[in-house]
Amino acid sequence: MKSSILISLLLCLPAAALAQGRGGGRAPQKKAAPSQQRKIFPYNYTIDDLPNGLRLVTVPTDQPNLVALYIVVHTGSRNEVEPGKSGYAHFFEHLMFRGSRNFTPAQRDEILKRTGASSNAYTSDDRTVYHEVFSKEDLDKVMELEGDRFKYLQYEPAEFKTESLAVLGEYNKNSANPTSKLFEVLRETAFKTHTYAHTTMGYVKDIEDFPNQYEYSRQFFSRYYRPENVTVLLVGDVTRERALALVKKNMGDWQRGNFTPDIPKEPEQDAPREATVEWASPTLPYLAVAYRAPAYSDEAKDKIALDLLSSIAFGENSDIYQKLVLKEQKVDFVSAGADDMIDPELFTVFTRVKKEEDVPYVREQVLATVKRYSTELVPQKKLDDTRSRFRYGFAQAMDSSQAIAGALAPYLALRRTPETMNKLFALADTVTPQDLRDMAAKYLKESNRTIVTLATKKGGGAATGGAK
Repeated sequence: MKSSILISLLLCLPAAALAQGRGGGRAPQKKAAPSQQRKIFPYNYTIDDLPNGLRLVTVPTDQPNLVALYIVVHTGSRNEVEPGKSGYAHFFEHLMFRGSRNFTPAQRDEILKRTGASSNAYTSDDRTVYHEVFSKEDLDKVMELEGDRFKYLQYEPAEFKTESLAVLGEYNKNSANPTSKLFEVLRETAFKTHTYAHTTMGYVKDIEDFPNQYEYSRQFFSRYYRPENVTVLLVGDVTRERALALVKKNMGDWQRGNFTPDIPKEPEQDAPREATVEWASPTLPYLAVAYRAPAYSDEAKDKIALDLLSSIAFGENSDIYQKLVLKEQKVDFVSAGADDMIDPELFTVFTRVKKEEDVPYVREQVLATVKRYSTELVPQKKLDDTRSRFRYGFAQAMDSSQAIAGALAPYLALRRTPETMNKLFALADTVTPQDLRDMAAKYLKESNRTIVTLATKKGGGAATGGAK
């Protein structure tokens, strides 16, 4: 799950040829002309939509024997719209391992252990993803397990309460890290209406009330764990025909739902905001300078331009990094960026300062850098080099079926098709220095800004070398 604001700078992954389809899938599409083949993602894929709304994306690779299965539920903390009910998307990440109609937790664990499969899950603001990696001969059994828990999840009130205590323990553990509190306060300060105001973990008062909310948890599952809200991704030594047959067999009779959440729209911010966190134990000071940023788009340049700018202005080759981290050694690191999100997110510059008395100076340097790129043009070569570096870095990282699936899953949550990555990278190639300057001026402005600082509470002791 998402637990800090050390945001990745750019997720750029174009994909290859669009879906071919038979048996309920999409119609075949011609391959792109040679001039259009500038794509990082070299794999063909297919998309099949079942009558109940479930979508299957299959990506055969030439890597033998192994298969990666990622099941993307298009539900995260963004969907937690009722007051007092934050944290349930993450809670269900836990509950989905508590057993189903035909398999107890122990039986499921034994089957996966016997097959040698790795199994895990994570939750973010916009999605919950369940994933396994296993040998291709075990695909039938793994799909049976997954179909059973997604259709027939079972847990009793006693098990529900036990798992709620585990989630509370996870929250308390995370709360010992000052960055978790910093992120929580940043969200609450920057968002006043939208559900992005609370973190994926949720508010502690809501988590403490989990044991009393068994009936609501069943309602949450019934609302969101429905086939039209799920994309199944299979990558590796698998054919479309086998994948589609197994998905139809195990999930084809899954009943469609009818719930659509009313996600509140965040109003425009009209003045800068600030907050201070006093940390009880010794820690180095943290500074977060955030701006309301655009949502993910593979059509408008706004978000991708800010992604590129984040590396140029605040990456390891940037002037401020060289100055504050290397030359003056006033901060441990500088990181900046915004996640790809369904709704408008935060572009955040995040840093840890070595001495509390230097926090105002570091803040001034961050604000000066933002102002600089709102008025100056980035050299064309620097922009081109940044694009090339991201492209090469991501291509190198796609070195296994599991890595391919892990990279695809967030984009399937956003658009339900790998083609959005092709569009995104094509869009990145059109960004100009003028676009960088215009988007910085549009979004990284004072009225759009939220600043949160965290430091040791006065009288709580001096920082001693790092966060506790």
